Amino acid sequence: MDRTFVICKPDAVERGLVGEIIDRFERKGLSLVAGELRAIDEATARRHYAEHDGKPFFADLVSFITRGPSFLLVLEGPEETWKVVRTLMGTTNPREAAPGTIRGDLGILLTENLVHGSDSPEAAERETALFFPALHV
Repeated sequence: MDRTFVICKPDAVERGLVGEIIDRFERKGLSLVAGELRAIDEATARRHYAEHDGKPFFADLVSFITRGPSFLLVLEGPEETWKVVRTLMGTTNPREAAPGTIRGDLGILLTENLVHGSDSPEAAERETALFFPALHV
């Protein structure tokens, strides 16, 4: 089985959408391996978004993800789970995301786009190790 990492961001938690988001993943056939409601501290946020450090939006990204609790989860599927999750999420900009996707149906703002999903097997491994070290083998 293949695993990937997902964050239901603070806006998803604030809007009460975590259950619907998880439901979409489960209806697709993915299994929830781990999940936790957690406030992400600034140091962890900076490590998580390290590839964006130095970009104009980095400070806003860190500020947003640390403003309130997020629901962190690890999902499992038969293969290329990260790709399945990214497809279900829709494009980063909710105004351009296709209907039927999480962002297309539920999102409005680029800066508050509800979910983060690993963008490669390597990112899934790194992010899972960062947030759920006991799962990382």
